[in-house]
Amino acid sequence: MNRSADRSPTGGTPGDGPAASRPLPRELARRRPLALTAVLLCSVGAALAAVALPAVLGRAVDRVTADAAVPWPVFGLAAALTAAEVLLDAAVALLGGTTTAGLTAWLRGATVDRLLRAEPRHGQAFAPGDLTARLTANAADAATAPVTVAGSVAGLLLPAGGLIGLLLVDHWTAAALLVGVPALVVLLRTFARHTADTTADYQRAQADLATRLTEALEGAATIRAAHTGAREYTRILEPLTALDVHGRRTWQVFGRATGHSAVLLPLLTFLVLAVAGLRLAAGAISVGDLVAVSRYTVLAVGVGSLTGALGALSRSHAAARRIDPLLALPAMPHRSDGLPPGGPGTLELRDVEVTRDGKHLLRKVSLTLPGGSSTAVVGLSGSGKSVLAAVAGRLTDPDAGTVTLDGTSLAAVEVTALRRDVTYAFARPALLGTTIRDTIAFGAGRPSAEQIRSAARSASAHGFISLLPLGYDTPLSEAPLSGGERQRLGLARAFAHPGRLLVLDDATSSLDTVTEREVQRALADRAGSRTRLIVAHRLSSAVDADQVVWIENGAVRAVGPHSELWADPFYRAVFAAVPPEQRPRGGPADAGDGAGPAHLGEPEQSPQEDSR
Repeated sequence: MNRSADRSPTGGTPGDGPAASRPLPRELARRRPLALTAVLLCSVGAALAAVALPAVLGRAVDRVTADAAVPWPVFGLAAALTAAEVLLDAAVALLGGTTTAGLTAWLRGATVDRLLRAEPRHGQAFAPGDLTARLTANAADAATAPVTVAGSVAGLLLPAGGLIGLLLVDHWTAAALLVGVPALVVLLRTFARHTADTTADYQRAQADLATRLTEALEGAATIRAAHTGAREYTRILEPLTALDVHGRRTWQVFGRATGHSAVLLPLLTFLVLAVAGLRLAAGAISVGDLVAVSRYTVLAVGVGSLTGALGALSRSHAAARRIDPLLALPAMPHRSDGLPPGGPGTLELRDVEVTRDGKHLLRKVSLTLPGGSSTAVVGLSGSGKSVLAAVAGRLTDPDAGTVTLDGTSLAAVEVTALRRDVTYAFARPALLGTTIRDTIAFGAGRPSAEQIRSAARSASAHGFISLLPLGYDTPLSEAPLSGGERQRLGLARAFAHPGRLLVLDDATSSLDTVTEREVQRALADRAGSRTRLIVAHRLSSAVDADQVVWIENGAVRAVGPHSELWADPFYRAVFAAVPPEQRPRGGPADAGDGAGPAHLGEPEQSPQEDSR
């Protein structure tokens, strides 16, 4: 099987992701082994230099107190150890920063790649604000783990080296230090446990705040129209209370740890130095040994680096738990088959079923869309039209049944070939790219300037584009677009694709009648060259179609020309603005399973705002 087309842009295949077999920290470490090894070696070298320096200084002091000249090699060694510690610490900071930045970039890319490879409905399970928080702050925190672990080796070597140094100088001073070790261990364990809890709560509050802010930004026009800005202001800022509580708890944990260490560590240092002073008075150790003992004691009780590393690891662990669900999203599998060249675009659905949360969105749907034909899909809101459109182009997979294009199962088609031959346009298209030209060409390869203009003309977009300051080169950020103009750009993007199947999911809902007729003529001009599946709410779309598929409660109620179906009063009621209680008895409103979105849970817009 050809795996080249299925490789992630981050360098691995979908099955090779962190969630596939390895915990996230281990996967991150596997991505930068040389850099992490360098960080480890530099941090260990800096720690060894720091541990060796007290012994050298002690030897120099003993020479001075004995009125003997200090050999130049001792001065040179002390200077070399000091320089080595400083330079290696600087190298750790530089290598650690660049490595963490690289891992953050990789993690964000891998997470976005996993989101794009999964079915769109899986990504919709995360609120946009929450998703943004996970991809930004949480990804940055999670990516610090490998460098923190590599650098924390020095944090362990320093107290261990200090204790060993004390043992080598005088075992009684080492024994005095060991008296306080259990209290230090308890302090560190308590700090790590409380930090992990408060960090996780803080990150959840951050995500809640980001979600509410994103919702308000998306609904700014509605908020302004309803004059509920003050209420929204209060709602958005409500999580700040929880954020404040968790933030204060975090600082309280740090404060308690700092306060306890501020009491414990000086007492422990005083005890060790008192024992060392007594040993000096007894002649058991020299003045140089006392200097070495004082330096080794500072190293042994210096838990600041350990608490910093534990805090960073706690944040990283909490963030990794928020990233893991995204990396665990199942990617839609693609095989390496291609569509037969020159195929007419015949689409067939056989016994297709889609179920979500125990609710049937499509029930045993069997359809054939002849190559080059136009098929309108009609039905009441929530009947399953958009789900059918998503299944037809494999934006989602059916739970049962098969979907084929020119006799080839869509599940077997290589993803690049599939997205080249199946084109979508949506009611609310996402305009991607820098300029108007970019958004029309998005996903269509490299169409020529004339092809882009032709697609815009077909979508009745060329006129308003020509009035923009820079025409097709106008930046999207500087183009004031109405809903209908955005929709026409989405249609132009779809027309710019040379595929054999075009799916329009309510893609003309914001167009005026005249513009819609122009678009329908452009669609008719493609008769015989492209198969068109049109989710329709307007009568005109059904009238112009070669056949109409009437969907009710996820099942096909009837298929045929509009002129024949129009004789059915229940079919006419689909287009009529008639309240459900006034519809003919036995029609859609009486279909025992419920016909509305509250029963079926179907999003009326397609789950992916991308025309490819």
